[in-house]
Amino acid sequence: MTTEIELFRARADEAGTAAARSDLDNVRERHLRSQAAWEAMAVRAERVATQRALNEAEKEARALISA
Repeated sequence: MTTEIELFRARADEAGTAAARSDLDNVRERHLRSQAAWEAMAVRAERVATQRALNEAEKEARALISA
């Protein structure tokens, strides 16, 4: 099963490929905007996953200290 981050990166890659193959400027620009949006979603998802892992580790550490 692919993760959300992998999905976002795959969509960004697809949009980049489509942009490279586009002959029309307006179509290429649309694909590039799409690529940037998918990449931003991937970065945001990575940040959330990292913070979630840090929060979980901190929670476990507090549980061990208080036990």
